[in-house]
Order: sequence, then C-alpha cells, then structure tokens
Amino acid sequence: MQQVVMHDTIGKIEYNENFWTGKKTLSVNDVPLQKISKKDFMLPSGEQVSVCGNYLTGSYLQTATEKIRLTPSVTWYEIALSVLSFLLILIWGNVPALCRIVPVVGGAIGGAISGVLSFINLFIIKGIKSVWLKILISVCMLGATFLICFLIGLAILSAVA
Repeated sequence: MQQVVMHDTIGKIEYNENFWTGKKTLSVNDVPLQKISKKDFMLPSGEQVSVCGNYLTGSYLQTATEKIRLTPSVTWYEIALSVLSFLLILIWGNVPALCRIVPVVGGAIGGAISGVLSFINLFIIKGIKSVWLKILISVCMLGATFLICFLIGLAILSAVA
C-alpha cells in the first residue's frame, strides 16, 4: 500500500507499507530515506523521524515537533461491515428454529470460519476508497461466510444421519 502526502515544511512524503510483512519504506521529495531501525528513518537534513502505527490503526510520521498522518485508521462502518458476518453466524447457529430452516455450523467451527472471513473482509475493504464498493464486497463476504457454514453444516448432518 503506497500513500503520498504533501506537507508544508517537509514536502512530498511517499510512504509504502507491505501488507504481508509490515516492511515500511519512506521517501521525501523522491529521495529514499536511510533506514536506521525498523521504524526509524533519517531525513536528508539529518533529523531522525519515526513511523508509528500500522495498516489498521493508521500510520503517522513522528518528527521532533509534530505528527504527520500518513494513512487513515479504520472507520466505524468498516468495522461494522466486517463484524456482520460473524454476528450472523453467531446468532443463526444458536437459534434452533433458524437451523431447522437452513442448517449452519455454529460453535467453535462457525465462529472460527466467520471470524477469519470477517478479518479478511476488514483488510480488503480498508484499501478501497469507494463506500458502495466496500458495502458490496462486505455483502459478498457475508454470503460466502454463510455459504461455507451452510455447506459444513450439511456435511455434518449428512454424516450423522
């Protein structure tokens, strides 16, 4: 994920964070900064700056005098959209009347499946700017979670019967 921020005193700040490894690179005015440690960099002027935060909480550049926001944090509606699939399986799997209509696996298996897919959904929609596309992807992930839990529920029922 690459982010470009224009700052009044420093100039053009390019921040790049690898989604999988968390490796961070930083350049100011198209000049890559020397990395001192995992989060500390040296500006061309000799000033040491630190990159704090991560992909979900939002990253910022800490200089001696100020904090410069590099990436935004997760918004409330992104969290709400991601938790919906977990809540659906949690509620549906614990209501026997609903499981008689459409059986889904609940408990630890359903919770693990819906939890993993909720977390994947959060990572996917965090990188998308359009709100309607975030909603569409979340609804698709909700459907995928329900389908997977339904298929596993059917497999368990057919093995028991």
